[in-house]
Amino acid sequence: MTEYAHFLSPFGCLRVEGSEDGISLVQMVSTKPCPTGPIPAVLKPCIQQLAEYFRGDRDGFNLKLDFGDAPPFHKAVWNELLKIPYGHTTTYQAIAENLGDKKAVRAVGQANRHNPIAIIVPCHRCIAKSGELQGYFYGLDMKRQLLELENPLSFARQGSLF
Repeated sequence: MTEYAHFLSPFGCLRVEGSEDGISLVQMVSTKPCPTGPIPAVLKPCIQQLAEYFRGDRDGFNLKLDFGDAPPFHKAVWNELLKIPYGHTTTYQAIAENLGDKKAVRAVGQANRHNPIAIIVPCHRCIAKSGELQGYFYGLDMKRQLLELENPLSFARQGSLF
C-alpha cells in the first residue's frame, strides 16, 4: 500500500510517497500551508534523510527506490543519475554515451524531465556539455541552488563570495 507524507523544504512543500517496495515519489506541490501530521513509518527514513540533506548534513541517500512501471530507458537513465557523486555534475551527453547511444541526448533529457523522485534521484546534477545549466522541471534557479548547496565553491552565485 502506498503511503504519503509532506516535507517543507527550503524550496517549498514536497510530497513523498512510497511503500515497502521503496520511495516512488518526491515532488514539489503547491499546497499551502504544507500539510503536517503523522509520518508513516515506511516514509520516516526518507523524510529524515531529506531534512539532513537540506541542512547540509547528508551527501547521499540510503533508500530503497521504486520506479514502478516506468519505461526501461527512463529507469536506466535514473540509475545513471544515482551514480553522480554529491557535489559533482555530468552531462546529458555523458549519460547517453554511458547507456550506449551517444545520439540519445534528448531522450536522456526527457527521462530527467519525468524523474518522479526529485532530489534523491539527482537529475539536477545533469548539465549541458557546454557547462550551462539546462532544463530542470522546477526551474533553473532551483537547479542552481541545489548545486550550490552541494558544492558552494563551484556553483556559488556571482558576487556571493564578496
